[in-house]
Amino acid sequence: MELKDILAKCDHTLLAQTATWADIRALCDDGMKYHCASVCIPASFVKQAKEYVGDRLPICTVIGFPNGYDTTAAKCFMATDAVDNGADEVDMVINIGWAKEARWEDITTEIAAVKAACKGKLLKVIIETCLLTDEEKIALCKCVSDSGADYIKTSTGFSKAGATFDDVALFAKHVAPHVKIKAAGGISSIEDAQKFLELGASRLGTSRVVKIAKGLENDGTY
Repeated sequence: MELKDILAKCDHTLLAQTATWADIRALCDDGMKYHCASVCIPASFVKQAKEYVGDRLPICTVIGFPNGYDTTAAKCFMATDAVDNGADEVDMVINIGWAKEARWEDITTEIAAVKAACKGKLLKVIIETCLLTDEEKIALCKCVSDSGADYIKTSTGFSKAGATFDDVALFAKHVAPHVKIKAAGGISSIEDAQKFLELGASRLGTSRVVKIAKGLENDGTY
């Protein structure tokens, strides 16, 4: 798999609490230059970023992030606000406490409500795999599949671990055919990125693949 094909699957991401507009603008410049799938940025920068990139690059943002325990109404407001400001894609975090209580119907209902609030835009559902058992992950594959969401996503990158090969393989086995997979958190090499894609991921949440591409470019090898 060529590097450009991997870059085309990357949501080039910057969600640091200290991110400034200068940082986000540079992220957008890289996202456009390397033809990434999107840039994933804090909601407060969505309007400015969309005005900056226009139709040259999809804008993704996060809601209920990173802990997932906002109310459903708050998540729906955040989703609609993001879309109204120009977001093309929304990554939400489930209520992980509800998963621990096996409140699968409530989780499915919440995801469906957020999907409706996205007004037809893409919704990815973060389940934070590092905090879950395999049984909980499998149950959440069904929740996401039944909810109408577009993607299931491994991780926020803000908990104790990120994406694993085993989790992506588990998703691929248990999600419905219409649900795509996003691996995120800790993807640090081209080899790992390629393996996640081979295991069934359609998107990668990372900034490191672009950094690697820039390094190769500087070396004259890309």
